[in-house]
Amino acid sequence: MTGNLQSNEPKHKKDLTRRKVVVAGAGAAVAVGAGATLVSGAFADDATGTTASASSSSSAEACYKLTSETTEGPYYIDADKLRRDITEDKEGIPLVLDLKVIDAETCKPIANAAVDIWHCDALGIYSGYESMSTGGGGIPSGAPTDAPTDGATPTGEPPSGAPSGGTGGSIHQEPTDDERYLRGTWKTDKHGKVTFRTIFPGWYQGRCVHIHTKVHVNGEWTDAGYEGGNTCHTGQFFFSEESVLASAEVEPYSTSTTTRTTLTEDTIYDQSGTTGGLLKLKYNKKNIAGGVVGSITMGVDPDAENDNTTM
Repeated sequence: MTGNLQSNEPKHKKDLTRRKVVVAGAGAAVAVGAGATLVSGAFADDATGTTASASSSSSAEACYKLTSETTEGPYYIDADKLRRDITEDKEGIPLVLDLKVIDAETCKPIANAAVDIWHCDALGIYSGYESMSTGGGGIPSGAPTDAPTDGATPTGEPPSGAPSGGTGGSIHQEPTDDERYLRGTWKTDKHGKVTFRTIFPGWYQGRCVHIHTKVHVNGEWTDAGYEGGNTCHTGQFFFSEESVLASAEVEPYSTSTTTRTTLTEDTIYDQSGTTGGLLKLKYNKKNIAGGVVGSITMGVDPDAENDNTTM
């Protein structure tokens, strides 16, 4: 449904007591883009099941504050695909997410955690909810009129006040279609690391550019997927304003006519940098189309219950 967008002047210038994820079938297509050599070497061989780090690792662990908890948003789908390449056939700037999960109290890496990520495509549309999106991203047409939608009001404008704790409201919506692009789950290795391949997200009205995440621990990996355990973290990753402005010059992002919310205007991001989910990014500033590598360490409490489904 993104094909009906008009190439007008862009406006951007301005629960888990019992859980199971289904193993993906055929391998997803690799993200395409001119000069994607930056990210090509940052992803491990899928056949090995090992995870490669795109950024240099510090030999000494640093202790972290708990990473900020945020709203799950209305578009989370459990029982998602177990995979690291979530791109499918979506166009956009290649993005490698190099994530690490540690116990915020002991600073030790958490192995075998199940990490979910999901986000909209380059034009602000979420898989599973295509019929609820407007062209170029936006507020779902079927959203409740008396409830916020992923941090935005039904009119598409940000809430008048920042939510307490930077979390915001969330009313879960049932999926409207079977699409599952830009969604996936994978496990952390013995170093607490997991790497995903995807595309740089676009934006929709009322929110800055972001990626959703959940971390599940104390469960069991089986032939069918991941079962049981608890959700110890629900959060979002954010992108610097500089990187978003650069992405907005590249198609298909440049065709969006949706007014963009900046990082400082967003009511979900708590402005606390890495603790709040701000990614460390690496890319050629003269050619962001060549690909971006984003990295972050998430400090979590493995005994906590942070579903954040009714905040």
